[in-house]
Amino acid sequence: MSAHSPMPRSAWIFPALAVLMFAAVSATGYVFTLTFGGLVFALVLLVILFGTVFAAVHHAEVIAERVGEPYGTLVLTLSVTIIEVALITTIMLGDKPAPALARDTVFAVVMIVCNGLVGLCIFIGGLRYREQGFQLSGANVYLSVLFALATITLIMPNYTTTTPGPVYSAVQLGFVDVVTLALYGVFLYTQTVLHKDYFIHERADGGSEAHLSARTFVLSVVLLLIALLAVVLLSKKFSLVVDAVAARIGAPPAFAGLLVALLILLPEGVAAVSAARKNDLQKSINLALGSSLATIGLTIPAVGVATYALDKELTLGLSGQGSVLLLLTFFLSMLTFGTGRTNVLFGLVHMVVFAVYVFMVFVP
Repeated sequence: MSAHSPMPRSAWIFPALAVLMFAAVSATGYVFTLTFGGLVFALVLLVILFGTVFAAVHHAEVIAERVGEPYGTLVLTLSVTIIEVALITTIMLGDKPAPALARDTVFAVVMIVCNGLVGLCIFIGGLRYREQGFQLSGANVYLSVLFALATITLIMPNYTTTTPGPVYSAVQLGFVDVVTLALYGVFLYTQTVLHKDYFIHERADGGSEAHLSARTFVLSVVLLLIALLAVVLLSKKFSLVVDAVAARIGAPPAFAGLLVALLILLPEGVAAVSAARKNDLQKSINLALGSSLATIGLTIPAVGVATYALDKELTLGLSGQGSVLLLLTFFLSMLTFGTGRTNVLFGLVHMVVFAVYVFMVFVP
C-alpha cells in the first residue's frame, strides 16, 4: 500500500451501503425466507458484508502503517476480533439455540490460522525465497500463550466434574474468563511495551514503513469505526441466512462456525499472504498467531459474559477428534517455529493438517 495512493472507492462505498441496507431492512421490517427474493437478498447481503469487512481491514492496515509494528498488526487483529464477537454472539443468542457455535468458531479460527494460513504463507514464501526468517523469541511467546489458552478453553471443559458434559459451571466459566483476559492482557503488555522487539524482524529487502498524512490517518480511523459498526448491525441478518442455508442443505453443526471463521479471517488472510510474498514473514506470523490469541483471549470472555447474563448454555469442550487435531497443531507448530527459519515442507505439512480438519467437518 503506497503512502500516496488514493483511497479505493470500495473502502467507503461498502460501509455506506451496509449502513443503508441495515436502515432499509429495519424500516421495512423485512424477514428473510428461502425464496428467490430471499436468495437475492442473501447474495446482496454477503457481497456487502464481505466488502465491508475488507474495507475495515483496509483502514486498519492504513492505521497500522502510521502507528508501526507491532501496534499495526494489533490494530488489525483487534478489529477482526470485534467483528468475530459480533457475529458469534448474534448467532448464538438468536431464536435458534447454538450453544457450541463459539467453540466451533474458535476452533475453526485456530485451525484456519495455525494450519491453513500459516501453512500457505510459509509455502508461498518458501517457493519464492527458499527460506524465510522470523523472530524466534516472538513466536515462542505467541505459542506459549496460545497453547495455554486453547487448552484451558477447548480441552479442559471435558474433564471437569462440577458439571457434566463439555461445559463449565458458572463459577468455573467466570474464573476462566478472568484468567483468559489477564493472560491476554499481559501478552499485549509484553508485545507492545516490554519486548516489542520480539515481534519485529528486519526485512531482507530493506523495506521500510510508509509515512501517511494526518488527514488519511484520521479518515481511516473514522471509516474503520463506521465499517465495524456496519458489520455489527448486519450480523443479525447474516445469522438468519446461515441458519436457513444450514438447515436446507443439512450441513453438520460445525459448518456455521467454519463459515463465520472464514468470513472474518479472509481479509486478514489476504494481508498475511501478501506480507509473505513480500518476504515479510514476521508480519504474517504476527497477523496469524495474533488472530488466534485475540480470538480466544477476547471472544471467549465476551461470549461467556453474554451467555451468563442471558442465561444461555455455552458448550466449550472439543470432541476427541477435535482434541487430537488441536494437539497435533500444537506439536507441529513447535517444530515449525523452533528454529527461526522456514521452508516449503513445513508449509505443506500445515496445509495437509488443515485439509484433514475441513474434511472431518463434513465427514466426521
